[in-house]
Amino acid sequence: MAQTTTTPGNLEIARGAALQPIEEVAAGMGLGPHLLEHYGRGVAKIDLAAIEEVADRPPAKYIVVSAITPTPLGEGKTTTTVGLGQGLARTGRRATIAIRQASMGPTLGIKGGAAGGGYSQVVPMERLNLHLTGDMHAVTAAHNQLAAMIDNELFRGNPLGIDPDAVSWRRVLDVNDRALRDIVTGLGPRTNGPPRQTGFDITAASELMATLAMATSLRDLRERLGRTVVGFTRDGGEPVTAEQIRAAGAMTVLLREALKPNLLQTLENTPALVHAGPFGNIATGNSSVVADLIGIRTGDYLVTEAGFGADMGAERFFNIKCRVSSLVPDAGVVVATVRALKVHSGRHTVVAGRPLPTELLAENPDDVYAGGDNLRAQIANIRRHGVTPVVAINAFGGDYASEHEAIRAIAAEAGVRCALSTHFSEGGAGAVELAEAVAEAAEEPSEFHHLYPAEAGLREKIETIATQVYGADGVEYSTVAARSLDLFERSGWGDLPICMAKTHLSLSADPTLRGAPTGWTLPVREVRASVGAGFIYPICGQMQTMPGLGSDPAAVHIDINDDGETVGLF
Repeated sequence: MAQTTTTPGNLEIARGAALQPIEEVAAGMGLGPHLLEHYGRGVAKIDLAAIEEVADRPPAKYIVVSAITPTPLGEGKTTTTVGLGQGLARTGRRATIAIRQASMGPTLGIKGGAAGGGYSQVVPMERLNLHLTGDMHAVTAAHNQLAAMIDNELFRGNPLGIDPDAVSWRRVLDVNDRALRDIVTGLGPRTNGPPRQTGFDITAASELMATLAMATSLRDLRERLGRTVVGFTRDGGEPVTAEQIRAAGAMTVLLREALKPNLLQTLENTPALVHAGPFGNIATGNSSVVADLIGIRTGDYLVTEAGFGADMGAERFFNIKCRVSSLVPDAGVVVATVRALKVHSGRHTVVAGRPLPTELLAENPDDVYAGGDNLRAQIANIRRHGVTPVVAINAFGGDYASEHEAIRAIAAEAGVRCALSTHFSEGGAGAVELAEAVAEAAEEPSEFHHLYPAEAGLREKIETIATQVYGADGVEYSTVAARSLDLFERSGWGDLPICMAKTHLSLSADPTLRGAPTGWTLPVREVRASVGAGFIYPICGQMQTMPGLGSDPAAVHIDINDDGETVGLF
């Protein structure tokens, strides 16, 4: 029989939460009130002095939560991260979780919020999803300040000799607005500046968001902002930086408060660090380094989430974030759902905004097992870095026990632990089995290592990821991409890690290919440099950095009732 449970809506559950005073949550982490800056009830920023203050404490076990390749609906990594933190606390262990901040574009679009779900949420839910402490707006302001100063440089005679056609710095807003993807600035009288084709990205796609996530201190942030590349010169093709534009100082001031991690709590009062929100398909897809540097010294376990599948968020976590933080992961959770594995069988299709197909909801463990190649590949991607994997079955209400057993069978064949988790409907109590499995895995000796050495060439790094993580036969570079790689190595950026920009809906670069595709070549059509954030990102396929609204966006259903309460947020 299918498991059938009725769970109230996320907002209703969140409103019923018994919040602890945030200073009590911090005290449970060993953080004194002198380190907190309050932002209303239930939210505070943590002063970066905490990093040094807790540095002599023993480190927690470091757990990364990733997943199989998701459907367009997502498979509940954030909810599982929250549930695991709650489950560890239920077993008497001190746990802290770390997740990314919500972007209001997806919140008001089709995805909904990013606070978790059901009885495994971070609260206050409305605050988290709508503005929080203003970090998104600070990134927007700093990014657009640099854009304005670039255009002012062009208007004032262009003393740096910038090639207007080689300016790579666009503008950003924290909205889904397809009309802004490609625009022309400077129209009208000459005093409006020279006309130039440019466009807008969503704030989460800004290099500054990734920079904020990677910075280890205010000084490090200032240096990263200074070396941010905004374009190239006409003569010689030399890179032009924010330091040369004289914008990096003001940008640092605008981001100073945003660099401090935000402290919230789960429905069961587990501490939650919510900080930074870089895109998961073109950027690192991980929360901030500073949050982890604090969280790793505040208890027995730090559970941090990495965006999308293990081929994306976890690979970047291991090879980019861990290089910067020097933290060593102890276990990696791979979230799997019946729904997604059925899709990976190639027998079903899920489309965002449309009802799930009836045949997908029918009991069919054979379809689950047939999609198992993707789970096997993502388990291997965790193991490839010397980290012990644990499969978490994120149970949905319409699942059948036979389908869960099919996932357990795949995990058993791979020789890894597997746990059923009902945290969405039961909170931490439903994640105890998962918590125990993760605790066991984290006790195994860590053999963590990066996938490639920093000194390897850019092409070698790209090809290592393509063949070992994605399962490609090789890589094909466009002429433009090859030229960029040569330029970047001449510019001294060859030691930077790779952040592959590709679809999150497949291990390949083709979103229609399910399971674990073989016999394909990774196409690299373009390569860009995020020098401030600290990575090179090859673009494989078409990447959308400014989403559009659907036919029935979430914003249509959000309103204020007569009591002044938000309604329709999910």
